[in-house]
Amino acid sequence: MNFKKAYKSASGYTPICKIGECSLKKLEFGIIELEPGRKWLFDTEDKEYAFIMLEGYCNLEVDGEVYKNIGNRQTVFENRKAESFYMPREQKLAIEAVTKIKIAVCGTPVGEKTQHQVFRESHVKLKVLGEVPYQRETSFIIDGDSNAKVLTIGECYCTEGNWAGFPPHKHDVNNMPHECIAEEIYYFLFDPKQGFAVQCLYTDDGLIDEAYRVKNDELVEFPRGYHTTVSTPGYQTYFLWIMAGDYQGFNRSSDPDHAWIENR
Repeated sequence: MNFKKAYKSASGYTPICKIGECSLKKLEFGIIELEPGRKWLFDTEDKEYAFIMLEGYCNLEVDGEVYKNIGNRQTVFENRKAESFYMPREQKLAIEAVTKIKIAVCGTPVGEKTQHQVFRESHVKLKVLGEVPYQRETSFIIDGDSNAKVLTIGECYCTEGNWAGFPPHKHDVNNMPHECIAEEIYYFLFDPKQGFAVQCLYTDDGLIDEAYRVKNDELVEFPRGYHTTVSTPGYQTYFLWIMAGDYQGFNRSSDPDHAWIENR
């Protein structure tokens, strides 16, 4: 199976990963793009959703409330603390583009209905993880500090020419509190746009052993297995990471062949 997918710019909502039509059973992903003044109506049905503002500014109407000018950048490289909004299941909302907008739409089935939230950049936690040559700056947007019951979402900015998520790690075995079962998606953007990275995905049994050259507006699904990313020199590498599983958070294990690197 090919776990890599590509998004082609289009007006409106474009679903890219749909449960039952991709390798994932708990995660859905798509993109909303709208020109200024256009509106898009959305119904969450049986899923909770997070809407991450990649580009531009929007107004949001939900439950009779209006939130103005959500967004804080024209590209993901302008500001590393994305604004966003969270929507519970069984929720209708209207999104109006103030400027041209591009929004990542991340969803997962949930049984419990919670309350919607709008997150400004002050909500986002930004951390430098790892060290050269496996250093990256990672933000945490949707996690246990939100009303989300399952979703965990953030953004990663790889240091040029460095690896991210090294040693390779996985989260596909129920061995809490050390490791949980959680699916994941990485969605990539680059500056300049012709850049690329290499995304690795493999399993101990060898049934999955892939190294994808990922370009602008491409994503990779991780239904299981170890994964790690390497950024090319000269380009800013960004990826949005989205997780959903049995537990909310970061319960994962490193590839034991390479775990020693963490303890040097």
